Amino acid sequence: MILCAEAALHANIKLLNDLNVFPVPDGDTGTNMCLTMQNAANELRKKNFDTLSATADCVAGALLRGARGNSGVILSLLFRGVSKRFKGLETAGTTEFANAMNDGVDAAYKAVMKPAEGTILTVSRMASKAACDAAALGADLEGVFICALKAGRNALADTQNLNPVLKKAGVVDAGGMGYIVILEAMLASLKGEVLSGEASEPVPEQEESNVFGAFDTEEITYAYDTVYIVRKTEPDVNLDDLRDYLGSIGDSLVISEGDEEFKVHVHTNIPGVALTESQKYGTLELAKIENMRTQHEDVAAGRKPRSTDDLEQVEQELEAMEEEEQQVAAPEKQYGAVAVCAGKGLEELFRELGTDRIVTGGQTMNPSTDDILREVNRTPASTVFVFPNNKNIIMAAEQCAPLTEKKVIVMPTKTVPQGITAMLNFNPENDEETMISGMTEAIKKVHTAMITYAARDSDYDGHAIHAGEYLALLDGALLGSYTNIRTLFKELNWALNEFSPEFITVYYGENVTEEEANTACESMAGCFPDAEVNVFSGGQPVYYYMISVE
Repeated sequence: MILCAEAALHANIKLLNDLNVFPVPDGDTGTNMCLTMQNAANELRKKNFDTLSATADCVAGALLRGARGNSGVILSLLFRGVSKRFKGLETAGTTEFANAMNDGVDAAYKAVMKPAEGTILTVSRMASKAACDAAALGADLEGVFICALKAGRNALADTQNLNPVLKKAGVVDAGGMGYIVILEAMLASLKGEVLSGEASEPVPEQEESNVFGAFDTEEITYAYDTVYIVRKTEPDVNLDDLRDYLGSIGDSLVISEGDEEFKVHVHTNIPGVALTESQKYGTLELAKIENMRTQHEDVAAGRKPRSTDDLEQVEQELEAMEEEEQQVAAPEKQYGAVAVCAGKGLEELFRELGTDRIVTGGQTMNPSTDDILREVNRTPASTVFVFPNNKNIIMAAEQCAPLTEKKVIVMPTKTVPQGITAMLNFNPENDEETMISGMTEAIKKVHTAMITYAARDSDYDGHAIHAGEYLALLDGALLGSYTNIRTLFKELNWALNEFSPEFITVYYGENVTEEEANTACESMAGCFPDAEVNVFSGGQPVYYYMISVE
């Protein structure tokens, strides 16, 4: 079923990506869900299993390590709950399977502090409810799937009514559609209609990310992003009181439970108090998971794929990479930094500002938790700050914290300009609290304008948009679409005027010449004579310009 689900997601990547709410060339839900599921499929092909429990554990672990973007993280949570229900079982019938679906939904809802309806969460919840009702009435496994699919499809159609943004765009939720694709493939596998034994072709690297994901990260109110694992003193310990307490001293709270341990993620100003309170429920500990890379991840991340002409050479390379990735750089300093970005110029700038390691990704590709974890482990510091620089990468970055012996602090930078400003305020000579506070305040002062192109015709929020037009976005909101770049900059300057900018930095992309960028800067300098205006070659894909305004 998992292998068929992976194949079905691969076949429907474009369909899912095209459901992107905005018409920008960033639709990535299909890419992220496919790459996440592909990680599980690749792990399954390496082993043989005697029990359902062992198979489910393998799937849940691989999905966690390979989760990409918000859609991939939610998918991993759904299967983590399934794995918990199947623990210790050699086989399962209709009741167990329906309950496992329901447990997956519970795990996803509990892990997300403020679940958004009209998303994959809604679709999976309604599908699992129908599955449980059908099982209770004595339906066989095929009947359970059919009922779940019917309810899921109805819920998917209703996502437009639950989410006004989807209704305006005339599309259903991409993550919910991806979940339906998975269920359909699993049912087809059960009925023997499809088989999937071969690995899918690597996901095309031109598939791009969605900076307008359905799950928004809350604005930072509390300074410490705290993630830890506690081994339970009692298997059935009730964590409701702990959940309430942590919610009272922080936000962005996520508690994921296993049979023997639980993982906490919380933003708080008093992490020591959170840890002390959690010790009432067990023993604090961290887990480290070895990383294994596969060829599709190399291609998807833009790295040169390894040749399979010489199998012996490939196996030697794999062994060498495994040994390298299992090594954790010894701490030569207290604080280090990892940044996510795409574009030679941006990478060089982050390094000049003191970034230790770069994860290639962003608008053109959301890196996986493994991709980020690898660079965290290679950073020669005991505490590593991670700058995702894209709101759709923040959740994947947060998953790294319990997987390494290093302390990981994720700064919730949603754009590259925010990440650059944060690094300008990154001072390893300060204590941790001062660093977090300083960078958080600096991020709040940054406004980001992005200029790209319309990937298709669209009618969004009163804007009639035509494929190929220039699109201007300001702090994630659509400012307008234009056939002339000069007109766009004129309108953008009017919008920026309300911020009374003191500093403007224009990062131009790989498809923009230096002369064109200088002309754009002259336009902005003329409108804001008192502001310091600078131009920089970022070399980023997708976006012609990224503009930082402070």
